[in-house]
Amino acid sequence: MILKIIHTADWHIGKLVHGLHMTEDQDYLLKQFVRLVDEEKPDVVVIAGDIYDRTIPPVEAVELMDKILTEILIECKTKIIMITGNHDSSDRVGFANQILRNHGLYIRTDLEKSIDPIVISDEFGIVNFYPIPFIEPILVRKLYDDDSIKTFDDSMKAIMKEIDGGIDKSERNICITHGFVIGTDTLDTSESERPLTVGGSDYVSADYFDVFDYVALGHLHGPQKVKSEKIRYSGSLMKYSFSEALQKKSVTIVNMDEKGEAVIEQRYLQPIRDMRIIKGNLNDLIDERVYSQSNTDDYIMAIITDEGELVDPISKLRAVYPNILKLSRESNDTDDDNRTSAGSDFLKKNPDELFEEFYMNISSKEYTKEKKEIVENVVDEINYSERVK
Repeated sequence: MILKIIHTADWHIGKLVHGLHMTEDQDYLLKQFVRLVDEEKPDVVVIAGDIYDRTIPPVEAVELMDKILTEILIECKTKIIMITGNHDSSDRVGFANQILRNHGLYIRTDLEKSIDPIVISDEFGIVNFYPIPFIEPILVRKLYDDDSIKTFDDSMKAIMKEIDGGIDKSERNICITHGFVIGTDTLDTSESERPLTVGGSDYVSADYFDVFDYVALGHLHGPQKVKSEKIRYSGSLMKYSFSEALQKKSVTIVNMDEKGEAVIEQRYLQPIRDMRIIKGNLNDLIDERVYSQSNTDDYIMAIITDEGELVDPISKLRAVYPNILKLSRESNDTDDDNRTSAGSDFLKKNPDELFEEFYMNISSKEYTKEKKEIVENVVDEINYSERVK
């Protein structure tokens, strides 16, 4: 027998997309997920954060989550390990955590200086799961009493140093975390992934996770590996923006042998409605010969290529595509760069680098050490206050 894990993340239950509640679609997909758990009979289901889309989820979202967790725990008799992501409230997700542990639901919402693993055993011995919930650098800095911790990368480096001191490398070890982990490959990102901080200093090096046999990641919505097959994003439950239209959503199944070698499988869930982009002349898009080969109930973004005025194009499109969510006109216009532009590589810059560039362009004055410290403190306070609202 091998250890079997089903890795999923970024359910975002309660999500609104262009003002439309996704709860019905999420319910449909999560029923498929429960069937998959029942068929595969894994040793544990791992949910790597962003369970809800908001810190205060709507009632129907909480009810759906309660139903799905109950079915996995009670009907499928499968353990669950779950962490909070940057969209979640640790207080709400972690409610009744101690009671639920007795039923096989392990929830980690807060970081402690010494991280005790959740231990699950199989016929080959112990498997240690290290859950690291999303946490702001300002809180990690206070936890470790280390003023040098400024970024998410600094935070993870400190956390991994603490884990590395107590990890038993003769046993199998699995990490669960939520964040923007980068290796050497270009990652597939989307606009529905809320930035973890102001200005793009979100990144965490994949090198910190070399000690683990598998790393279950949450945050990025596209299923993908980072650095190696053993460090993976499962991706989101469904498509949550048109920037994800070409992504193929899946659930990751990890089969791990007694030596910690993992074989990865992906299983695909079928949504009620796809999210896709259509493009062309208005009359062509509403021509039955064009749309009859597709599901017109899908969530649609239409890009109209007509020149000149159009009379009520959205109504004409909605008569064919009832769930059209976005309409745009194709344009070849490009904006000129200006002094306040951060440039095409702005996502790779941290807040201090962005502000220094902005400050120098606007004021032409020196960006001194004192000014830098003021900006760092302000950014820390903004990020922290946004999380605790």
